[in-house]
Order: sequence, then C-alpha cells, then structure tokens
Amino acid sequence: MPMADEPDTPTLRMLRQIDAKIDTVLERVHDLTARVASLEDQFSIMKSDLALMRSDIARIDHRLDQMDQRMERIERRLNLIEV
Repeated sequence: MPMADEPDTPTLRMLRQIDAKIDTVLERVHDLTARVASLEDQFSIMKSDLALMRSDIARIDHRLDQMDQRMERIERRLNLIEV
C-alpha cells in the first residue's frame, strides 16, 4: 500500500505487483516443501515396513523348510517314499 507522501508511479505499481507475485510464489514453495517432506517421511516408513515384511518372509521361508524336512522324515519312516 502506498503511503500518503509516497509518489504512485507506474514503476512503483509494477514493483508492488512483482512483490505480491513473489509472496505468492514463496507461499507455494513453502507448501510444496512441506508436502515433499511429508512424502519423504511416508517413503521412509514404507521402507521400514518393507524391511520388516522381508524379515517376516525370511522367517516363514525358514519354517517352511523345516516343515519340509520333517515331512520327508515322516514319509521315510512310514515308507511312503523311496529312499
């Protein structure tokens, strides 16, 4: 807003418009920065979840291998498979 004793020239009006536009751009940059930070946080959480899932799958795979071995032993003892 121009002050009472400040001249209102076309150059000053243009500078005020540029200043207002810069303020708008800065607000949008701030908003985008916050949104990107949120996405980074979500991505980090997803990476942690994926690591936990891989660990769970490895544990399940190990247990299935053990069950396969036990089944083979049982089948051999019952003569259900050829040795």
